[in-house]
Amino acid sequence: MTKLSWIMPWAFLFASSHALGGQDSVKTPGSWSGVIINSGCSVDEAFAEVPKCTDDVRSAKLVFYADTTRQIYDLEPQAQAVGHLGDAVTVHGALEANTIRVSSLKLLTSIGLPVGQKAFSFSARDQFGREQTLESLKTSHGTVLLFFRSADW
Repeated sequence: MTKLSWIMPWAFLFASSHALGGQDSVKTPGSWSGVIINSGCSVDEAFAEVPKCTDDVRSAKLVFYADTTRQIYDLEPQAQAVGHLGDAVTVHGALEANTIRVSSLKLLTSIGLPVGQKAFSFSARDQFGREQTLESLKTSHGTVLLFFRSADW
């Protein structure tokens, strides 16, 4: 019994350290929209669209600024980002720590619905907390939907 009580804490310690050690390499698949900038730019500079963020700097790597979350991510491999400095893109891949392992990168050519396309049914709260739907917003003169993204007021 004493031998077993001595072995059990060591076995637990080994198992838990092995499980926790594997958490560093967790990869989260997804897609992110933002802008390709150089690594010499801070989050605040990227948000303010400071011109130096899109300067072609020899020693700087290309990084990805996710304008929705206001975060900068490293890109690996760099190959797909080359030639897209300053471009708005959607990056598909897996997030590992602060690096996106890029599987594909696509230019954003438009935002929102094309002119004339019908909006999908939705339900959302307005600035006063009232529930609104596409139907509740329709008028005889038409409907205009306006969304603010990344608004810091």
